[in-house]
Amino acid sequence: MLHAFVAPRSLARRALLAVALMALALPGAQAAGFPKDLRLALQAIQVPLDSVGIWVAPVDTGKPTLSHNPDNPMNPASVMKLVTTFATLDRLGPAYYWTTRLATDGEIHGNTLEGNVYLVGGGDPVFTHADLWKLFRQLRTLGIAQVKGNIVLDDTALRLPRHDPERFDGQPLRPYNAGPSGLMISFNALRLTFVPEPEVPAPVVVQQVASLSAAPPAPAAPRPPRVLLDPPLAGFTLDAALTSTPGRCAARWYKALDAIPEPAAQGERLSLTGQWRDDCGVKDWFVSPFSPERFAEAVVDGLWREMGGKLNGRVLHGDTPRQANTLFVHTSRPLADVVRDMNKWSNNVIARQLLATLGASDHDAPDMVQGGAHLARLQLAAAGIDTTGFEIENGSGLSRTARITPRALGQLLQQAWERPFMPEFMGSMAVAGIDGTARRRLRDSGARGTAHIKTGTLNNVRAMAGYVIDRKGRRHAVAMMVNHPNAAASAEAQDVLLEWVWEGH
Repeated sequence: MLHAFVAPRSLARRALLAVALMALALPGAQAAGFPKDLRLALQAIQVPLDSVGIWVAPVDTGKPTLSHNPDNPMNPASVMKLVTTFATLDRLGPAYYWTTRLATDGEIHGNTLEGNVYLVGGGDPVFTHADLWKLFRQLRTLGIAQVKGNIVLDDTALRLPRHDPERFDGQPLRPYNAGPSGLMISFNALRLTFVPEPEVPAPVVVQQVASLSAAPPAPAAPRPPRVLLDPPLAGFTLDAALTSTPGRCAARWYKALDAIPEPAAQGERLSLTGQWRDDCGVKDWFVSPFSPERFAEAVVDGLWREMGGKLNGRVLHGDTPRQANTLFVHTSRPLADVVRDMNKWSNNVIARQLLATLGASDHDAPDMVQGGAHLARLQLAAAGIDTTGFEIENGSGLSRTARITPRALGQLLQQAWERPFMPEFMGSMAVAGIDGTARRRLRDSGARGTAHIKTGTLNNVRAMAGYVIDRKGRRHAVAMMVNHPNAAASAEAQDVLLEWVWEGH
């Protein structure tokens, strides 16, 4: 069985002429108007047409030029982020922003704050360690060096269900599995930077030799790399026990590493084991070892102490009293920028935050995630988008139950094109052959740079949706989903469809 379809298209099409004869005998292979090259590409990876859904239509008419299984609800993987993008831009507007503020219930005497400091989250999906540093820096400019109370973290802006980071795929340390939070810092991700250490020369052994020729020098002994942490975490210890081995760096070098969080005498410890190769050079690896609540506590405590601040109390979670006075406010980047960060690189944490933000106005829902899912469905229906079989779950597409039809995706793209936020919506997607998750798509094709698409990949799922401009300058909405055990090999088939649209069929 073929697992990939990666040959250059001109060669691939010649090689598959023989396969075309076989395809004629397959049920459904002669779907009316179905592109021949696309049919061959799917046949080459043994994906039947009933496992594929497609919708193609010019944005100026919305009338489909290619429609295949348009009403079959299918798992779109991360393409579901386009629904989250549409719903939030439509309801909140591209200029929407979040605030995170510092407040106090005490008074300043000299360099001491007599009372508590409150860090009040507003659900900002892109609040970073650097943003926190700016707020604390402003606090230090007031002359405050000591807090005679607690630093209280208030994450109550979002009313959320319990989140299990292990539930989806048993990989709780992977940052894409992190849950939402009213006070999310740096996507709840700890960056481990591996820096190769200079090799230690092997000891020189002097021997009596009869020959005048010099003995070859002994190879240098490899050393494990230094591992740097960012941001600094209070009460956190890294126990790195890596083995350095010679050889070339693998494309997925991090697969040879393992990180295990475990309790320590004081705080937490992350045990890092596995094999490292210096040929990899300096590398970054992101892990999510703690819940958003525990991570925020460790980051805030670590940063305040790193900046020379003293704390008589503790860093803990709690509510902000009404009488607390706001000292400083951090304003996030606008939603238009945030959805670009989310879609270009398919950030699941941002998507979860956005769906919860959307659900903030649904006071009858059990939580804001369910409220966001409910409002997303209502907004799609109000826009005339077919919601047959629609399920969004968490807004990111990291889901086994999420479903949408090809027709609904096409209608969503059409509706977004007609909305005032169209430039922000389209600009949030990766450009095929240029950037984001589609940077390796269509690189050797004349269609390179003509498609703005959102991609999605899960086990047994590969999908893409977006806009393509053809040779004549006409824009088309395109959606394709493959739900099949061989879906991982269908990227080439999707590129065939993009080229077919670009060529103006």
